[in-house]
Amino acid sequence: MSALVLRDIHEPPAPSWWLPAPGWWLLAALLLAIVAALLWAYRRRRRRRREMERLFDATVDGAPTPAAAVAAISELLRRAARRREPGAEALGGEEWLRLLDRGAKQAAFDGETGQLLLEGGYRRDVDAVQLARLRTIARARFLVWTTGRP
Repeated sequence: MSALVLRDIHEPPAPSWWLPAPGWWLLAALLLAIVAALLWAYRRRRRRRREMERLFDATVDGAPTPAAAVAAISELLRRAARRREPGAEALGGEEWLRLLDRGAKQAAFDGETGQLLLEGGYRRDVDAVQLARLRTIARARFLVWTTGRP
């Protein structure tokens, strides 16, 4: 009888970490697509905000008088309101001021600021400090309404 030759058991080599299975490639492509879409949306939103900031500033800075600046601010707010809520541009007086303050944490268009917005375009003299305050508040509201972010 012949002797049986036995050899040691050899384990196969461990699988390499490279090349990953096709599922990992799909997952990586999906993650890359999500990151690219988020980056694109962020840049688009940022670019839109800068455009709206430039539009507001250029329109108000281009006004020849402080009263014309108040009128320009009012016009910009009404245009933004019309896009946000149809028929809002037709509101007047206290209804208009309430719409401007709707959704805000704090009422900003009440008192002197609101009255300046309502009547400032018709005044002969407009106080520079009140105009600067109105501009700051109105710019913030305009940006929220046109870009969705403060």
